[in-house]
Amino acid sequence: MFEPFPGNYVWNLSVNIALSLGGAIGEIDTANREVLAASRQGEDTGTEAFLRAWESLAERVRGLADEDAAAGRPLSASDKYRRASVYLMTAERMQSRHYAPRIQTYHRMLGAMDRAVETGRLNCRKVDIPYGSGTFPGLFVHGEGNGARPCMVFCNGLDSVKEMIYWSWTGHELARRGISTLMIDHPGVGAALRLHDLKGIHDSERWAGAAVDFLEGRSDVRHDRIGMMGWSLGGYYAPRATAYEKRLKLCVAWGANHNWGEVQRRRLEREGERPVPHYWDHVMWVFGKDTLEEFMAFAPAMSLVGVVKDIRVPFLITHGIHDRQIPVAFAHQSYDEAVNSPKRQLRIFTDREGGVEHCSSDNLEPVRSFICDWIGETFAEMD
Repeated sequence: MFEPFPGNYVWNLSVNIALSLGGAIGEIDTANREVLAASRQGEDTGTEAFLRAWESLAERVRGLADEDAAAGRPLSASDKYRRASVYLMTAERMQSRHYAPRIQTYHRMLGAMDRAVETGRLNCRKVDIPYGSGTFPGLFVHGEGNGARPCMVFCNGLDSVKEMIYWSWTGHELARRGISTLMIDHPGVGAALRLHDLKGIHDSERWAGAAVDFLEGRSDVRHDRIGMMGWSLGGYYAPRATAYEKRLKLCVAWGANHNWGEVQRRRLEREGERPVPHYWDHVMWVFGKDTLEEFMAFAPAMSLVGVVKDIRVPFLITHGIHDRQIPVAFAHQSYDEAVNSPKRQLRIFTDREGGVEHCSSDNLEPVRSFICDWIGETFAEMD
C-alpha cells in the first residue's frame, strides 16, 4: 500500500482509497505535504487540518471544472468534478462527527458528484428506496443490453458512501457484462445516517428486503436475478441479508467480516488497524449508542456465526492476504460454514495479483474484475 504518512495506517488508507477512485497522485501529493507534520501525531489529531488541505484542493479542481463547463467542454469538466467529489468525500470521512464543517463538506461532495454525472452524462440515476415511514437513497446504474437485466444490490461498509461505490467503477464493469447495480446508503451510512438519522442495525435483511421490493417494482430489472454484494462491513451485511432474504439469488462478500463483534473486542485491546479516525465515537454514531459500554454490549450481534449455513445460493468471498483490519481467518470461517451454498468460492488475493490490503485499497482492479466476472458467469449459469 502507498504510505505517504509513515506509521499512520488510517491516513494512508484514506489516501489509497482516493487514488483507487480516480484521484490524481500529483494533486494528492500537494495536499498531503501540507499535513505531513500533523500526521505524525497519530490518527485522530490533525484531521481538521487534513480537511482544510484536501478541501482547498477540491475547490481548486472544481474551479477548473467550472471553467471547462463554461467553455463548452463538458467531458473534461466531468472528470474534474469527479476528482473534486473524491477529494471532498475523503476529507469528510476523516472527521469527527462533532466537527461542524463536516456536514458542509459532505454537501459539497454531493454537489460535485451531481455535476460530474450531469456534465458527463454518466450512467447514474438517483433513486429513493421506501423504508419504514421514510426512505433511504441509492444510485442506479443500468446494465447494457435489451430488456430487463439482472441486478446487484451493492451495500456499504462502516464508513463508505454510495458515491464511493460508484467511483469504484464496479457498477460500470457490471454494466458492461449486462448487469445493473443499485448502490445504496442504507441505515448507518452516507445520507441515510447524515441526512435522515437512520442508525445501523444488525439484521440487514430488513433494509435489503426494502431494496429488493424497490427493484421488483422496476420493469427494467429481472426479478428472479437479484443478488447482493458488500465490501468491508458489507462483508457482514450482505451474507446476513442473503441468509434470510430468500429473493436474493447470489452473494458476494468483498472482504470477509465473519465476526465483527469479535473484531471490536480485539480493537479495544489495540489488536489490528482501524478504518477511520475517532473510531469509537464513529461506531457509536453509526449504531446510535450513547456509551462505549452500550456499543460493546450490542457488537456481538454483528456475527455470521450460525448464519451463513442458511445461505442456499452461490456465495463468493474475497479477501486480501495482508488485510490489517479483518483477519484472513475470518474469510476461511465464512467459507467453511457456508455448507449449504451450491457454489461457494473463497478467493484470497496475494502479492502476485495485488488487492492484498483491506477491500483491495492497494489495488482495486484485480479484485473488482474477478468479482464482476464471477457475478456475470454465475447469473449466466442460472439461465
